[in-house]
Order: sequence, then structure tokens, then C-alpha cells
Amino acid sequence: MEHPTDIPGFYAPVHRALSEPILLAGAPRTIAIANGTLAAAIGLGLRLWLVGLAFWLVGHLLAVWAAKRDAQIAEVARRHLRYPAWFGV
Repeated sequence: MEHPTDIPGFYAPVHRALSEPILLAGAPRTIAIANGTLAAAIGLGLRLWLVGLAFWLVGHLLAVWAAKRDAQIAEVARRHLRYPAWFGV
């Protein structure tokens, strides 16, 4: 469907996968993998099954909540930590 402001020959369709963040069960993929790894280390390595399961559940729910607020929360947090907190003038 053409709009009156479209320029002929300058239309490029973009697939949804290129513009949406990669989520794993609703949480950003990197955060979900790190959370699952830490929960498995607690549950299997320390043999604290319930603590590991609770850690995973709480961490995943927080990650899903954060992803609903801002889908690129991991990239924003990484960029935030890279810059100093105060710039001297």
C-alpha cells in the first residue's frame, strides 16, 4: 500500500526479527542465561535445590518485568555502567 509521501523505488521491507529484541521466555536472552546458570550452580553445585529454584524464579520474574518496561534493558544497563557517574567540570 502506497502512501502519498512514499518515494517510488525507495521502499525496503524490514523483517520483524531485525527490529525486535531476542527474548528467552519473556526475558532478555543474556540475562535469562546468566540467571539460569547461577541458579543451576546454587541448586546443583551447592545442593540447595529450593534456594536455586527460588533464585531462578525471582530473577526470571524480575527480568521479564524489566523487559516489559524496556525491551533493551540489558544494552541500556551495559551502556550505563560504561560511563562514569560524574563528569568533573
